[in-house]
Amino acid sequence: MVKFFRNSYLIQYVTIALLVIAIWIPSFITANVDVTWRSDVTPLYNLVADILDFWPPAMLIFAMLLMGFEAVFFNSILSANQITGMVHTLAAVVFLLLMNLLPVQTTFYPFLLASAFLLMFIHTLFAIYQANRPEFYLLNAGFYLSFATMCWFPSLLLAVWGVVALSIIHKGSLRLHIIPFIGLLLPYFFYFAAHYLMGDVLVVLQGYADYFGGFRLSVEGFNWMKIAILGFLLLTVILAWLTPRNYSFEKSVSVRVKITMTIVLLAFGIFMLFLEGDPMLHGVYFIALSILFSYDLAYIDQVKASSITLLILMLAVLASHYVPLFLPR
Repeated sequence: MVKFFRNSYLIQYVTIALLVIAIWIPSFITANVDVTWRSDVTPLYNLVADILDFWPPAMLIFAMLLMGFEAVFFNSILSANQITGMVHTLAAVVFLLLMNLLPVQTTFYPFLLASAFLLMFIHTLFAIYQANRPEFYLLNAGFYLSFATMCWFPSLLLAVWGVVALSIIHKGSLRLHIIPFIGLLLPYFFYFAAHYLMGDVLVVLQGYADYFGGFRLSVEGFNWMKIAILGFLLLTVILAWLTPRNYSFEKSVSVRVKITMTIVLLAFGIFMLFLEGDPMLHGVYFIALSILFSYDLAYIDQVKASSITLLILMLAVLASHYVPLFLPR
């Protein structure tokens, strides 16, 4: 199976499309739509949700198409940064499986929309490593993160990851650190200015004040099944990095730097699991794991063992979505 997705022909993309549909069909059967995620601090998510609210299945169709797009985009990011091969589609499959582990993830929720901008943010920071003039990249990174926060506000915590990432790639001057924050703040300047002209800026600001006033970490969203899933995925990555392996290529300095940045991102993802709400919907953890898993599966020489691992993961994900359909409610 790994060998099959180490290619990039039409058949691989057809398979990925069928996998997306197969995973999301149970959500259409159960009408898995939740409109309670609208918040005072998620204006962009609110806008899209309001547009799609005329017909509940429209939200699911949009979310499914968005997930498919993000999987292909994620694959292209890893290929462009040499984390996987240029002709691989493996990363798209890994991303799909990890971002859709449980039925709760197959709906239109804030992080799903935010993740499109977060992938752009991550890709831009990866690209900075080899950029001679990174100022334009840094400004774009700030814009992408700003739009992500307008979909899922805890994305703001990744501004700290951005600062750490710049230090890892030795782009750590004060001037360069200021540029992405300008990009981060500029969309909010226009957003608050628009509300000022409409006369309700104080109401909007109060919404943000309430959010920060009620911000806290929590373990309420965890149960034993979710702990087992999250722990097993993390343990798999740790064991893979501790076990001697044979790769089919020599890691360049650029790849090593980007993997280091991803490990730091994973640490942020672990922390963000403890934000209020369901940890399965705090997907920074899954994006970071998807990068590391894709890298391992793309270049490790033990193709048979990797194929078995990927097949088991795929069957487990499909089972998690279809078995509940046959259980009594």
